Amino acid sequence: MKIKVSSAALFSRLTSINRVLNSKNSLPILDCYLFEVEGQQMAITASDSETTLVTSVELIESDTNARFCIKAKTIQDSLKEIADQPITLDINLDSMDIQGQYQNGKFKIMGERADEYPAPHSLDADAQTFSLRQGVLLSGINQSIFATADDEIRPVMTGIYFDFTPDCLVFVSTDGRKLVRKKEFSVKSEQQTGFILPKKPANILKSLLQKSDDAAELAFNDKMAKVSTPEFTLTCRLIDGRYPNYNSVIPRNNPYKATLDRAALVSTLKRVLVFSSQSSAQVKLTFKKDLLVASSKDVDYSTSAEERLICEYDAPTMNIGFKGTLLLDILGNLECSEVVIELADPSRAGIIMPSEQKEGEEILMLLMPMMLND
Repeated sequence: MKIKVSSAALFSRLTSINRVLNSKNSLPILDCYLFEVEGQQMAITASDSETTLVTSVELIESDTNARFCIKAKTIQDSLKEIADQPITLDINLDSMDIQGQYQNGKFKIMGERADEYPAPHSLDADAQTFSLRQGVLLSGINQSIFATADDEIRPVMTGIYFDFTPDCLVFVSTDGRKLVRKKEFSVKSEQQTGFILPKKPANILKSLLQKSDDAAELAFNDKMAKVSTPEFTLTCRLIDGRYPNYNSVIPRNNPYKATLDRAALVSTLKRVLVFSSQSSAQVKLTFKKDLLVASSKDVDYSTSAEERLICEYDAPTMNIGFKGTLLLDILGNLECSEVVIELADPSRAGIIMPSEQKEGEEILMLLMPMMLND
């Protein structure tokens, strides 16, 4: 069979799905892409058995329908340095010899039979389906994925929890020290339901979704989830387990509130952190009347720093310690000019949120304090 396709379009599609592949796979065939030609469309699949990503490219010419596999590294390296031009692939489906011809050259590679490629996971007919804007899904993943845990002690905390409620969709992530809760009021569910999306497919979606109002279809059951857009379809296995009651750890009725310029606070923390202990990265925040004093020190190297920052604060003086690197992570994932820090006492978590929430959403981030030595 012969197919003709734009080399740039094909290489672009291969690059977009390549991040699904593992460096080592349990099945050798998963080192390959699966190509499925039907009419003038060619679907391309990459999978690691847990996560499957399918995209497609329009063909210039095609003489028959067929399925075949090619080693991912082989086909990508073959196309990498070829300028944008039509390329013809002549595939012998018996011997699996594949010859590529382009304007001023040709190459020959070996393919693999598609029979061994595992069938994609399918969702049951009773899977729950939601339609939401790609921008909503992208924003929820972007602002929560940094707070997921990296260790496997509690697997449920290594992913993003999608909590569908009658009022809104809530994106939640936590590693036990920091927590993100983002509510999206444009998405509602008739009944309480949800799932935990693993970090790998979340990162893949983060790179593929568009910050737009274009629709994405989200379907899931108790084991699998599928996200579909006109450009791609991602199917993945979900994390099994019950997510902790995140609302119970968020302090309520915090009496002390400070409003600060987010960019100024970030700059202050970055300068002060240089002089903190590398092991703890602790920063001491002292809130006074309309003033924040940020300080750090490293007793082992006899270094210290202190900076003052104007803020809106009208409450008794309070000292509280935070891990500066985690506080910077939180501030870096908030999209606002001013932040509000809500506190109850030095032993309870601090709440950081925008001073003004965007229309249709509400985001809150929480950070556990550190014990101060003085």
